[in-house]
Amino acid sequence: MELQRLVQDNLNSAFWFRPELALIFGSMLVFVADLVWRRSPGRVAKLAGLTLAVLAVTAGLLWVQDGDAKTLFNRMIVNDAYATFFKWLFVAAASLTVLITAQSRELAPERIGEFFALLLCITLGMFLMASSTNLLMIYMAVELVSMVSYVLAGYRRGDRKANEAALKYVIFGGVASGVMLFGMSYLYGILGSADVLEFAPALARFTGGFPMAQPGAEAATKLALVLATVFVSAGIGYKIAAVPWHMWCPDVYEGAPTPFTAFLSVGPKAAGFALAMRFFLSAFAGPAHASGLADSVAGIPWPAVIGVISAVTMTLGNLVAVVQTNLKRLLAYSSIAHAGYMLMGLAAVSLTGVQSVMIYSAIYLVMNLGAFLVVILVAQATGSESIFEYRGLARRHPLAAVSFAIFLFSLTGLPPFAGFMGKMYLFYALFERIGLPGGGWYAALALIGALNTAVSLYYYARIIRAMFIDPPYEAAPPVRAGWGQQALLAAFSAFILVFGVWWNPIVDWSARSLELFRG
Repeated sequence: MELQRLVQDNLNSAFWFRPELALIFGSMLVFVADLVWRRSPGRVAKLAGLTLAVLAVTAGLLWVQDGDAKTLFNRMIVNDAYATFFKWLFVAAASLTVLITAQSRELAPERIGEFFALLLCITLGMFLMASSTNLLMIYMAVELVSMVSYVLAGYRRGDRKANEAALKYVIFGGVASGVMLFGMSYLYGILGSADVLEFAPALARFTGGFPMAQPGAEAATKLALVLATVFVSAGIGYKIAAVPWHMWCPDVYEGAPTPFTAFLSVGPKAAGFALAMRFFLSAFAGPAHASGLADSVAGIPWPAVIGVISAVTMTLGNLVAVVQTNLKRLLAYSSIAHAGYMLMGLAAVSLTGVQSVMIYSAIYLVMNLGAFLVVILVAQATGSESIFEYRGLARRHPLAAVSFAIFLFSLTGLPPFAGFMGKMYLFYALFERIGLPGGGWYAALALIGALNTAVSLYYYARIIRAMFIDPPYEAAPPVRAGWGQQALLAAFSAFILVFGVWWNPIVDWSARSLELFRG
């Protein structure tokens, strides 16, 4: 009877797994089409169109998906509004990356079909990261995203930087993966389950004291629990490039093909935060009060631990970005800093904190993809990613310069750009906690965030000065962009400007998606 129940549950779950199935079969279809259209004229446009069609089918299945929260495949994953929100972001990130890649000259046309198919595989992994509630499923989802990322980071086989980036990515990723799996084994041993949804009740039993007779057993068990959680956090922190798991980020961003770097900076990062919030808020936070605030359980101050990581991450990212002259490395350290900002929302352990991360993820996707699109255009014209090649860009390509300035001001968090609204919600999540007992350190975290924002303005302003004030070199080549690339720049800029003053749609969407299944 138990076997029959498990089989029936899996069959029923497959119906709610349709978007993921579309990505699975769609990636296979793109692989086959790449072989069929090997010598076909216009193969890049055909393969890009087919990949976009797969993503459109996935989006359509997401649209008709039932919003009621439910567990699938014997509680391995869940289908809830929270996961659906991030899945929409992943579809958008993949679709925009396909459009950017199809118009870029960085990848050889004969290999672009494999790139698109692997991109769909990563999107599938991110879908699973956003909805996994079992330790083994979490591990497999993270590994699916990681292993395909290793391949795409070194996709240009003849490029030494790409080879170096892929090798470093594999080494750091392998270590992080092994440490995470080791931590998961300890969590399973301490709590007796691999189901994340069962962690909070098990931990709640420890709050009043551990039922063990041996002296020192309580302290030893708490220490093991902390170490296990830190080890699991290594795998999650590696995906979002939080300190001290950030070392791979600058080299990989610099060496990987720029279209994939753009995707890597937004897609897997958002998936990492989706997983982090589900893991910590489902397992290591008590039930939310009527105010939407939650407390840590088992007497361990998880919010303070995350707050320290947030402060160190944003500070290191911004300070090191100040001295960078390569735009891809600068944006890599900027991405590390923004991971620190978003960790402020996670440290708040509240519905407002979750919503602030969701809002910022949506806005960060657009402004960072737009920034990397400008990097692609300038690199195609000059063959360099140096900040000095941006001198006089306002004269050589006004649209690219103005758009880049909009993206940089938005990344800083200045009004009236959308990044200001996103960062405002992150700070509001902290302010909501300051007045509570023991909430004084949230004020310190908010102050550190504000100071880091000022630092980021300095190195973003260097780029803007180079584009609008510094004269171009005499031999500086003109920067040309196709109509599709210009349309993308205009659309990204319009998004940042419109939602900088009219942010209600994003806020309302995130508020409707706050249904986080916690068992």
